Amino acid sequence: MTDPLKILHDVFGFPSFREGQEEIVRAVLDGEDVLAVMPTGAGKSLCYQLPTLVRNGLTVVVSPLIALMRDQVEALRHFGIEAGSLNSANDQAENRRVVDAIRDGRMRLLYASPERLANTGATEWLARAGVNLLAIDEAHCVSQWGHDFRPEYALLGEVRRRLGGVQTIALTATADVATRGDIMHRLFESEPRIFIHGFDRPNLRLAMQAKEHSRRQLFSFLDKHRHESGIVYCSSRDATEKLSDSLNQAGYRALPYHAGMAQAERAKNQDIFLQEDGVVMVATVAFGMGIDKPDVRFVAHAALPKSIEAYYQEIGRAGRDGAPADTLTLYGLDDMRLRRLQIEDSDAPDEQKRVERQRLNALVALCEAPRCRRQTLLAYFGETTEPCGNCDLCIDGVMSFDGTIEAQKLLSAIVRTGERFGTEHLISILVGEDTDSIRRFGHDKLKTFGVGSDRSKTEWRSLLRQIYAAGLVGLELAEYGRWTITDKGVAVLKGQESIELRSDVLMKPSERRRRRSRMEAQSVVPTDDPLLLELKALRTRLAKEEGVPAYVIFSDRSLIDMAAKRPTSVRAFSEIHGVGQAKLDRYAEAFLEVMKEHAA
Repeated sequence: MTDPLKILHDVFGFPSFREGQEEIVRAVLDGEDVLAVMPTGAGKSLCYQLPTLVRNGLTVVVSPLIALMRDQVEALRHFGIEAGSLNSANDQAENRRVVDAIRDGRMRLLYASPERLANTGATEWLARAGVNLLAIDEAHCVSQWGHDFRPEYALLGEVRRRLGGVQTIALTATADVATRGDIMHRLFESEPRIFIHGFDRPNLRLAMQAKEHSRRQLFSFLDKHRHESGIVYCSSRDATEKLSDSLNQAGYRALPYHAGMAQAERAKNQDIFLQEDGVVMVATVAFGMGIDKPDVRFVAHAALPKSIEAYYQEIGRAGRDGAPADTLTLYGLDDMRLRRLQIEDSDAPDEQKRVERQRLNALVALCEAPRCRRQTLLAYFGETTEPCGNCDLCIDGVMSFDGTIEAQKLLSAIVRTGERFGTEHLISILVGEDTDSIRRFGHDKLKTFGVGSDRSKTEWRSLLRQIYAAGLVGLELAEYGRWTITDKGVAVLKGQESIELRSDVLMKPSERRRRRSRMEAQSVVPTDDPLLLELKALRTRLAKEEGVPAYVIFSDRSLIDMAAKRPTSVRAFSEIHGVGQAKLDRYAEAFLEVMKEHAA
């Protein structure tokens, strides 16, 4: 077949291209080098898989993780496509299959790690095999400005040259202007065709909450997602283990994942998460890059992510099938302090630290945003949008007030104590708390002592976060987290400028709940629909029998489409989203039988 649209339907089971895919596919088929920035879940893989099937030859795909290679190879083979990988986890029989298929010209897509391709012998062998396309996934790893820079990725420009300057497509979901420039410099001799298809993921509901009772807040969020697959990110290995135990005691099926675990145990937990429904992966950031599970229905952060790019990448692991998915990020001043300390204590050069500070500042501002979160997030990436209606600020509303006097009270406390003290000491002064530390420094004699007694400590912490996000104060981490005032803060303190602050974040949770008007995106089929649960059970059984992730059989989106349309014939089943010819032949009978029994 040489018609891309026919292959799209007959092989992959998709009726049409997703937004942005077709023009990239056409550019690759025209022989152009390509750099594509597309949001997670937009179907980046299809942009090199489809051209590979249209024309003859071998595509080499650079992938960061063995587990990801294995899953993608299995998914392609279920579509009837000859694919393989070069990695240390292969047994002898698999290596022989891959070598024979390459030698015979049958292999279409070969996945390999950047470390394997850095081997001169391997690239020379592949050059002789007739590679005509190099596809680089997670291409932001090439750049020193990328949030996940990996030195081995920096060698890929030389790999490309050893393959004879082969046509190359580099793909990523997160690359700002500096990162894109670095990718082009490192990979291409001349400027590639650049496609930037936005960063918006409208199916993701965005929500952030300041920590009040963080365990209670997290469990309240998870209660809405029982029997669904999701990820909870923690800031440490210990937190991961403890939260996983707590969730299991509460009736969830939760698995831990962090770098301190044995490799075999990590791999086992990852396989369970990929193959089965209703599993919560409780993980550090060691988990996630390249996890291609389309039916993750939620991502929660139990603590602040390390940067705005990391946040975007991590929430992007939810809802890759395009169906609604939920996110929640919990944050507090301690998180902000820890992240800043990690930046200052790192061995990174000063310029890199400056960039990381800016990224963290952008994330803090997002946490305390006074408007639609999606507008604030996309503005960081240089995009504009209307209020989304699918974030907590749009759904619950934002209430603001002239916070100039509150800001002046905070700023005055900082100035009158010589810009030498941290959060809790300053708040104790404002609420008039009589502590040993207050008396020792004589701060109970200050004019600001007790001027904020009309507000609680929790409220003052929120107000301090807000003036921090607004750039009125700075945080000196190397000196025990003392607060200092910026020029903008001086202007507010002197009454030369005013500032609007959010009042809704100062409310008690019960008050916020009373004023909510929910507008959450809903699936066309409820998550507890009996037929949908039966279809998921069949998918799980087949995935276990075949030893593949559940989505390789069918994605959630496909099962929801089946539950909604309830096809009764093979022909009707062929019109379900994601059902190509190979899957029609392989699975139609079993899934139609479940729907027939359910109808009876």
